[in-house]
Amino acid sequence: MVTLSSLLLAADTWMVILFPILALILGGGVGVAVTWVLRNKSAKRKSEKKLDDTSKRVEEMLKAAEAESKQLRKEAILEAKEQEIRRRNEFEQEMKEKRAEQQRVESRLTRQEDLLERKEEEIAKKSESLDQQKAAYQQKLEEVEKKQEQVSRQHELMVQELERVAQLTKDEAKKILTEEILDETRRDCAMQVRNLEQQAKDECDLNAKNIISLAIQRCASDHASESTVSVVPLPNDDMKARIIGREGRNIRAIENATGIELIIDDTPEVVILSGFDPVRREIARITLERLIQDGRIHPARIEETVEKVTKELDQQIKAAGENAMFEVGIFGLHPELIKLIGRLKYRTSYGQNVYRHSIEVSQLAGLMAQELGLDVNFAKRAGLLHDIGKAVDHEQEGTHIQIGADLAKKFKENAMIVNAIMAHHGDVEPKTIEAVLVQAADAISGARPGARRETGSNYVKRLEKLEAIATGFAGVDKSYAIQAGREVRVIVKPDQVDDAKALFLAKDIAKKIESELEYPGQIKVNVIREFRSVEYAK
Repeated sequence: MVTLSSLLLAADTWMVILFPILALILGGGVGVAVTWVLRNKSAKRKSEKKLDDTSKRVEEMLKAAEAESKQLRKEAILEAKEQEIRRRNEFEQEMKEKRAEQQRVESRLTRQEDLLERKEEEIAKKSESLDQQKAAYQQKLEEVEKKQEQVSRQHELMVQELERVAQLTKDEAKKILTEEILDETRRDCAMQVRNLEQQAKDECDLNAKNIISLAIQRCASDHASESTVSVVPLPNDDMKARIIGREGRNIRAIENATGIELIIDDTPEVVILSGFDPVRREIARITLERLIQDGRIHPARIEETVEKVTKELDQQIKAAGENAMFEVGIFGLHPELIKLIGRLKYRTSYGQNVYRHSIEVSQLAGLMAQELGLDVNFAKRAGLLHDIGKAVDHEQEGTHIQIGADLAKKFKENAMIVNAIMAHHGDVEPKTIEAVLVQAADAISGARPGARRETGSNYVKRLEKLEAIATGFAGVDKSYAIQAGREVRVIVKPDQVDDAKALFLAKDIAKKIESELEYPGQIKVNVIREFRSVEYAK
């Protein structure tokens, strides 16, 4: 049981412990408070000291700034005064220059005024002189008019006297004089035209001869002359009987299969094939040669051989067309045109092989185009195709020119190629120089010696028609075809055709020959006017 004394003892013990602790706490707090108070006082003294220092520095800075501003103000005032002085000097200098310029302008204006016054005086003097000259001119004009009236009256009197003496009116005399002047002018024009034409012909002939000679020298062509018959040699005369066959069945089979006539006459060891189609004739010739070589000649074998030869010849024709293209150096032709060119290998014209002729014309036209700086490919193409119509002219109606132009249009050749084909015999006007070169090349190829020939009857008919065309013109007395039809000599009546008319007559005859006559090469028209005076001494 706890007693009061024990409680009191315990309380005294706790008091003994707590009093020292409380004393320490109170002592520490008082120490801290005293320290804080002392520190505050020290900081306050330092801040007051700093404030005093700052105030002193601010006062010093204010004093320095004030002194500096005074100095800057003084400098600004001095600089403004200097600028004012400088600007005043510049203004005074500018005013001096302007016053000097004004004085120069005033002096120049003064001089110009003096010049104008002097010119006005001169103009016034010239005006007075012109008035005097005008009055004198007017007086002279009146005198001239009076004299002109006198001359007119005298002219009328002279005209009346001339009309009385000549027994012609003025209009009649004028008409006669006009006709004489026109005749004289026409003669002079004709002479001038003839001289100019002769000069142009001389120059053109020289240039053309050079170009043509170069082209001919650079183009070497074979001379080929063929006819409408082919000859097949036989090993012996006994072969003729085998070709004819029993009751003529073999020969009939050959003729029916090829369309070519076989002529077996008394000529030893020879069979003649006759036909207008050269391709058929070639098929018949090759067929007959193979049958003779094989020895088996009967209708079935004949038909088989003809069919086989026909196919082979078609391939040869195509190859010939391609060779022609390669030889002249052109490409891009339609395959059908190539075949038609190959068919020309078996076509002749006046004995000249048209295939070789077309190649030659193409080469000549190309060489001449090259000399003249023209389109060589175009000239070659037109030259190769110019006679393409002859490949089928025996199968279609129309001239080879029209057929060839239609074929070229059909196979998409351009319009200039078509024009060259149509113009190569002068049926239409050539539109390009290359077309003219094709004409020239065609004439060169056909006119060279040995290139062409014609039958005697056709030759005589052509010469007779040539002479008839020339004789049909008014004023022509006689005409003669000479030099194998290359020239026609026309003799005119001198009392009906003068020198001027002779020139135009030659042109008219040449145009009519071109339009009505077909001929190889060219024909020279030579008009001769000769006046003879005959008198007899008795």
